[in-house]
Amino acid sequence: MAEETLRIGFAGDRDIAANVLAPLLNIDVRPVALILPDADQATDDASLLELCERHGESPVVIRARELQRPTAIDTLRALRLDFLICVHFPYLVRRPVLDAAVKGVLNLHPAYLPYNRGWHTPSWAILDGTPAGASLHFMTEGLDDGDVVHQEQIAVDPADTAHTLYLKLKDLELRVFVEGWRRLSQGRVSTTPQPERHATFHRRRDLFDASVQRIELDHVVRASDLLRRLRALTTNRVDEAAYFEAGDRRYRVQVTITPEGQA
Repeated sequence: MAEETLRIGFAGDRDIAANVLAPLLNIDVRPVALILPDADQATDDASLLELCERHGESPVVIRARELQRPTAIDTLRALRLDFLICVHFPYLVRRPVLDAAVKGVLNLHPAYLPYNRGWHTPSWAILDGTPAGASLHFMTEGLDDGDVVHQEQIAVDPADTAHTLYLKLKDLELRVFVEGWRRLSQGRVSTTPQPERHATFHRRRDLFDASVQRIELDHVVRASDLLRRLRALTTNRVDEAAYFEAGDRRYRVQVTITPEGQA
């Protein structure tokens, strides 16, 4: 495999997708297809398109809703993809798209799989006390299922909030992808099945449940439990924060934790 010119498709969004695509382009791994979220949901599609243009590439561009059309599937098949690489692509990838890449569909996920499949992985790692990390794995029709190519775990610091942990995980994701891709491209990868007995899963809406976000002011709780919840719900979005209610108003709570000796 090392001397092959691999034909890849790339499906992604958010800044981490651009961070992953850039080193691929730098080593002359060029996408022949770019699968992007629908325009009303994309956050970083312009960055991905600009990266390809900067390297002189003009991949076929397919939007997510087009994947439901037989013509888009025919296009992918005609491109003779070796791999389809998914990085924070916010849609489930199902057959026949999964079958359009001969060697498989890869997914980069900000969790130490099988823990924390699904959404808001830093929050649930803190809330549930589960391992945090990043994983590159082959996709199946199951959400974040499939054999792992490479993964690494990261320690959760007592000062970490979901937001600071997510920033660390993005750096880790890039390292995990680069190492996993190096092994794949050299043909010396040994995949590992995910142990289902340890699997945890959370939907996007789970974090917004009142039982997770609402602080009952008259309840007695351990300080460590309350602090863990506040850390887990401190993200870059205030609507994901914990809240309490007083009168007819709701008050959101986010925390900043600074270890002594650090400014």
